[in-house]
Amino acid sequence: MAFSIPPAECPVCGEEVPRGAAACPGCGADERTGWDEDATRHDGLDLPDEAFADEHTERAARQKHGRGLWLVVAVGLLVLLILTLIFR
Repeated sequence: MAFSIPPAECPVCGEEVPRGAAACPGCGADERTGWDEDATRHDGLDLPDEAFADEHTERAARQKHGRGLWLVVAVGLLVLLILTLIFR
């Protein structure tokens, strides 16, 4: 099956369709259904609701921030160690 780019706006419900999405987050219409008005969320797609997507996005942002903080601390300690060895 060839990959196709979804429309920016769902022709069925008018919901914004994110780039690379497999289906419309609002109504479940997708390429397989031909972005058809008969498409429903009950067509076998198990799309997450908006609250789940928001929570997942926030969690990913916190994890990314946490990794960045550890990197800064590690680099700082490494610089401190090098300076200590140089000025001994």
